[in-house]
Amino acid sequence: MGDRLLRTGVIGTLVAALCCFAPVLVVLLGVVGLSALVGVLDYVLVPALAFFVALTGYALWRRKRAKGG
Repeated sequence: MGDRLLRTGVIGTLVAALCCFAPVLVVLLGVVGLSALVGVLDYVLVPALAFFVALTGYALWRRKRAKGG
């Protein structure tokens, strides 16, 4: 389960970081007609990024603890 938790944390962090720091999401929302959602992206993506970074840290801590370190 430790590797699965770590993999989920890393993938979630990368996806949230990509959406936060790249204007690709804004362009895609505009193309599909959902540009009204651009205003709330910061309220969703920044906490998601923080959550996945914390999840990755927790998974790394559990892995280190399980190995006896």
